[in-house]
Amino acid sequence: MNRLHHLVPPALVALVGLWVAWISFTQEPADAFLFPRLISSVFAVLAIWTLARAVMGDVGKAEGITLQMLKNLAPGIVVMAIYVFWAAKTFGFYPSTAIATFALIALYDPAPHDVAKSWIKRATVTAGFIGVMYLIFTILLGP
Repeated sequence: MNRLHHLVPPALVALVGLWVAWISFTQEPADAFLFPRLISSVFAVLAIWTLARAVMGDVGKAEGITLQMLKNLAPGIVVMAIYVFWAAKTFGFYPSTAIATFALIALYDPAPHDVAKSWIKRATVTAGFIGVMYLIFTILLGP
């Protein structure tokens, strides 16, 4: 069971990486998918490399994912699934990214939720992140 514990997660990540790379390379127009092709190729190569290390037994002595870790990750996984499969298509990239980022920060920020200053900090971090995303995707990678 311990060997499977170290093989299944990298195998799943490698499958997702290959799937994302395949999707990015089969979409048209090809010029519009240059950046996703680059990122997905790197992601797929790193995922396959991690899987190969796991198959060869070259993994650390990690305990693996405990039930408590899974419970901690579940809200973020739900937010990201909603973002990827519904919100991004419904609201567009920037609004849905802002909502998902703010939700993730609100879920995982240890600052108290009953203090206005922590909400201002969360909104500022979200705005900064969206600003950087805008600069990268619209200005630097734009036409």
